[in-house]
Amino acid sequence: MALIGLDIGTTGCKAHIFDDELQLLGSESREYAVDIPYPDWAEQDAENVWSLARECIKAGVEKTNSQDTIKAIGFSVQGEAVTAVDEKGRAIRATILGMDTRTDAQNAELKERFGAKSLFERTGMPVHTCNTLPKLMWIKAHEPDVWNKAHQFLLYEDFVIRKMTGEAFISKCLASRTQLYDLGKEDWSEEILETLGLEKRRLAKVAPSGTRAGVMSAALAQELGLNNQPVVGVGGHDQACGALGAGLIEPGLAMVSTGTAEVVEVAIETPMLNEALFQANMSVYEHTFPGLFVVMTLNQSGGFMLRWFRDTFCEHEISQAAHSQRDAYDLILEGADTKPSPIMILPHFFGSGTPYFDTRSKGAIVGLTFGTTKQDLAKAIIEGLTLELRVNLDILKNGGITIDELRAIGGGAKSSLWLQLKADITGIPVAVPKVTEAAGMGAAVLGGVAAGVFANARDAISQHLVIEKVYDPDPENQALFEKRYKTYQELYPAVKKINHQL
Repeated sequence: MALIGLDIGTTGCKAHIFDDELQLLGSESREYAVDIPYPDWAEQDAENVWSLARECIKAGVEKTNSQDTIKAIGFSVQGEAVTAVDEKGRAIRATILGMDTRTDAQNAELKERFGAKSLFERTGMPVHTCNTLPKLMWIKAHEPDVWNKAHQFLLYEDFVIRKMTGEAFISKCLASRTQLYDLGKEDWSEEILETLGLEKRRLAKVAPSGTRAGVMSAALAQELGLNNQPVVGVGGHDQACGALGAGLIEPGLAMVSTGTAEVVEVAIETPMLNEALFQANMSVYEHTFPGLFVVMTLNQSGGFMLRWFRDTFCEHEISQAAHSQRDAYDLILEGADTKPSPIMILPHFFGSGTPYFDTRSKGAIVGLTFGTTKQDLAKAIIEGLTLELRVNLDILKNGGITIDELRAIGGGAKSSLWLQLKADITGIPVAVPKVTEAAGMGAAVLGGVAAGVFANARDAISQHLVIEKVYDPDPENQALFEKRYKTYQELYPAVKKINHQL
C-alpha cells in the first residue's frame, strides 16, 4: 500500500511516494516559473503547474512501481495564491501569487474599513499584500470582466482537488490563511464576504485536513498510470503540512522550513492574538493537526535568493553539477567554513517579511572589497537569512512563546553548513527528521487519514517519525555570531530610507 504527498510550492512541485509506514519510496519534481510582468507583480500559469504536477505523479508512480498500490493522495500547497476559474475549473487568468505585492491600496482600504487589529483578531492574519483578500479586491477593481466571469476563486489546494474529483474543497488550514476566514467560527467570514461582494458559493467548501474529498476520476487515474482510483484527501498549507511531517503535534514544538520562503511555525493550543504578535505581523491560523493552531514567521525571499544567485552567477557550477551528478548548491558552498562571512546581506529581495512587512524594502550587500569572492556572497546569503530568522525568534520569545528546539525541513535542511549556522546564530539546537521533505510526508499522512490507512494523524506521526541528527550550537561560533547579530540589527534601519528611494 502506498500514499502520495503532492507538494505544490511557489517555484516547483514534488510528488513523494510513501509506504504505509511512511518510508519514502521515491520522489519526482518539476520546476516552473514565477512571472513578473510588472514591478511588484508575481504571477503563475496554474494550468502549467497542474500539467507539471501530473507529470510528477506519473513519473513518481513509474519510478516506484506503485501503479497497483496507491491508496490515497494528499496535498501540501503554497498559501494565499488565488486563481479565477471557469465553470469547468480552468484558470481564466494567471494566478496571483502570495509574494505579489501590488495591493497596497487595497490594504489601506481594509485598514480604513475594519482596522488592522480588528482584522487580526478576527482572522489571525495581519494586513499584508500576501493575503488573498486584497488580491480579490484588486481583481474586482481592476479586472471587472474577470471578476464577473469567474465561476470560483480558488487556491492551489482546491484548484487541484477540483481537477481530480470535480468538486472544490479547501482545508480549514489553508482557508484560514486567506483573511476571508473567521477563526472563531471556523468558516468563511460572512461579514468580510459581504463587504467584498463575494458569494460563498464562489469559494471552495471548507473541510478539516484529512477529510475525504472524493476519489480521483477514472480518466485522470488512467492518465497517471494508476490501476485504481485513489482517495483524494484534503491537505493544507505547505508550512502547516511540513509542521505535521516534522512532528509538531503538541503545543510548543517548532519548525523552520527553508524552501522558496523561509518560515518558522510553532504549534499552539489556542490562537495567541496578543499585542506582541500583532505588532510583529505574525500570522496565526489553523494547523493541519486537529485541535491545534500555528503561529508563523515569514521571510519571502528565503531559498529563492540562493536560486537567484545560482541562476544569475553560477553557470560554471550548474554545468559542473550536470556532469558530476552533484548538487550545484553544494559546489557553490564547497569548503566554506562556519565562521561569519566578511560581508553582510540584508535578505529583503522581495520586500521584508515579518516583523516589518515593508514591501518597499530591498536587498543590500555591505562590506564588499576586491577580495570578496563568489563563495563569500553565497555564504552571506544563508547567513543573512538566518540572522533575519533570529530577529523573528526573538520576537516570538517576547510574545511568550518558548522554543527549545527547531526541527529543520525543506531544501535548506539538506545543507549541514546551513543547519550548523542556524544553531550557531539562533543559539537553539536544530533537529533534522529523517524525511526532510516533511511537507510531502504531512500531505501523505492526511491522505492516509482520509482513506482510513491511519486512524488519525497522531498515530501516524508518533509511530513513524524519526529524528536523524541534532545540530547543537558551537559556543565559539555562537559568540562570534552574537556580535554579528548586533551589527545586523542596525542594517535594515541604516538602508531603509535609501531602499525606499530606489
